[in-house]
Amino acid sequence: MNKAFTKEEDGSSPQRLPDLPISTHPNHVTPRGLHLLQERKAALEAEVTRLRENRDYLPDHYPLAVAERDLRYVETRLASAILVEPPQAPPEHISFGATVLVEDEDGQTARYTIVGEDEAEPGKGLITHISPLARALLEAKRGDIVEWPKPTGIVELEVLEISFDAA
Repeated sequence: MNKAFTKEEDGSSPQRLPDLPISTHPNHVTPRGLHLLQERKAALEAEVTRLRENRDYLPDHYPLAVAERDLRYVETRLASAILVEPPQAPPEHISFGATVLVEDEDGQTARYTIVGEDEAEPGKGLITHISPLARALLEAKRGDIVEWPKPTGIVELEVLEISFDAA
């Protein structure tokens, strides 16, 4: 085929990166998680606009491709978001969005909040609702002992407190 009839990549337009994988689990979000996704979308939209406006001055179009890919991901997550409001009455059991204070067999306490996948930050105690720890805690009541399966063995946790952020 004549080269005149083929489109070659000339570097003038960014390549489209493959989309980020989307979880197959329902996309439950807390009010805070929904707000964070909305903020992230606005920031990515601003970044995409800035990068497109400066395209002629940028030697590499990869940052634009990354921003566009990330924006597609966030838009997909927002479109599938299922907002779970905190309960109006005092909680009797642990459910999505709960903050839980637990104590292990050694007397060590920890606080965890059960959140959506995009909001999870285990180092800050924000655990996704599909994690083994959250699954062990869900539906437990204050005073219950739950078994948390870990690779090193089963850890027993006593539920000391259950609360929900009203925001």
